[in-house]
Amino acid sequence: MSVTDITADTASPAAVRAMSLSASAAKRVRKLAEMEGGPNVMMRLSVSGGGCSGFQYGFSFDATTHDDDHVFERDGARLVVDDTSLDLLAGAEVDFVEELAGSYFKVTNPNASSSCGCGQSFSL
Repeated sequence: MSVTDITADTASPAAVRAMSLSASAAKRVRKLAEMEGGPNVMMRLSVSGGGCSGFQYGFSFDATTHDDDHVFERDGARLVVDDTSLDLLAGAEVDFVEELAGSYFKVTNPNASSSCGCGQSFSL
């Protein structure tokens, strides 16, 4: 497992195999992690086959890490991504968007050649 501290100023290119978390996403992850069980809880982002575009994002909360996990921290919020998913997410940014119709985590993925209208699936 590796841990990387991230800020808006240090968003890394895809070649570095890192991700960034916006300030609004970090704030929301901290709040949800507290509701899910406390300071050891992290938001896990994974990529799996499926969705209308071929791959889909999955969000969950987890208090454990595995040897192949990468943990990215910002302002006390932790985002954990497994090594295989990071291959598809390198250089991506996770943001938290609040709109009149609702609020959601948005992944801006530079590796995606297209994505579906809901933003939850993508293709390479």
